[in-house]
Amino acid sequence: MGPRRRTWLALAVVAVAGYLSHWIFQSGHRAFGCASPPARARNLWTTFTGYRPVARWAIVGLLALLAVGVVLALTRWALNPIRALTATVSRLGPQNLGERVPVAGDSDEATVLAVELNRMMDRLAAGYEGQRSFAANASHELRTPLAVQRALIEVGMSAPLTTDQMELLTRQLLETNERNERLIEGLLVLSESERGLVGTAPQRLDHITQTVVDRHVDLAEQAKVNLHADVSPRTVMGEAVLLERLVTNLVQNAIKYNQSGGCVRVQVSDAPALRVTNTGPLVSTEDVPALFEPFRRHSGTRIDHSGGAGLGLTIVRSIAQAHGGNVGATAGRDGGLEVEVFMPPA
Repeated sequence: MGPRRRTWLALAVVAVAGYLSHWIFQSGHRAFGCASPPARARNLWTTFTGYRPVARWAIVGLLALLAVGVVLALTRWALNPIRALTATVSRLGPQNLGERVPVAGDSDEATVLAVELNRMMDRLAAGYEGQRSFAANASHELRTPLAVQRALIEVGMSAPLTTDQMELLTRQLLETNERNERLIEGLLVLSESERGLVGTAPQRLDHITQTVVDRHVDLAEQAKVNLHADVSPRTVMGEAVLLERLVTNLVQNAIKYNQSGGCVRVQVSDAPALRVTNTGPLVSTEDVPALFEPFRRHSGTRIDHSGGAGLGLTIVRSIAQAHGGNVGATAGRDGGLEVEVFMPPA
């Protein structure tokens, strides 16, 4: 039984007790020796005042204690479901996030509160599990290149190397170190974007996008990908550095996950604020949401160690949300991906 029903029942008990008292008072005229209620009341008051002061105070104190005791007992009984919720919530912690508050069949406030608490615990459990998975993946991604670096150094120390071997070893160490730098930089940007914006100012998204596109023309030519930009004036509130990172990640991904002779089209407009479309391998609709998860890519669960850090679209989503917007992606019918970023106007 929920608190609401218990409260109504307690009020009903008080009402019945009051009615019985009234009935006893009304029907007790013979005992009081008079017929009318005012006369009985005056007779009762005369009898009461005839007692000694100590006796009168004792009677008043006993009646007050009885009333307080009845009210406290009824209140405690009515709030028993809330205490049950409190006991369950007090046991919750990182080690038992799977525990849930029992939900009664009654449709009252306690049931609604229990349902909302369980939903909150579901969100907390999902977030906590996501953090654990992220930490485990980040540790793995950092450990692998460190192991490669150690192996290369041990090879260099095991025997004298020729000039060509030393050059090859040095180049491999530099590539591994660059990947570590990209991963750490991505983690820092992701942390900064998830912390929120410290200060915002009107930013011309079209100017930022055009600058990023111009900077990636050579990279697109090397990959034999045609890069096109169609920008219209668009102003958003935000941080220029994070917005530039958002556009850069989308353009780099569009060029990297493409095909020879393919194309990348970058558009800035009112709605969506930014759209990046590319050609490339076929992507199933079911795989699209996973592309925004950390250390995920289309061709496998983990990132390709020869490529980026696997945080590109994760950072894009985090930056978009920090600016009060959102991001979505749609798989192309003939391959490739269309990513749309929505942001409120300045």
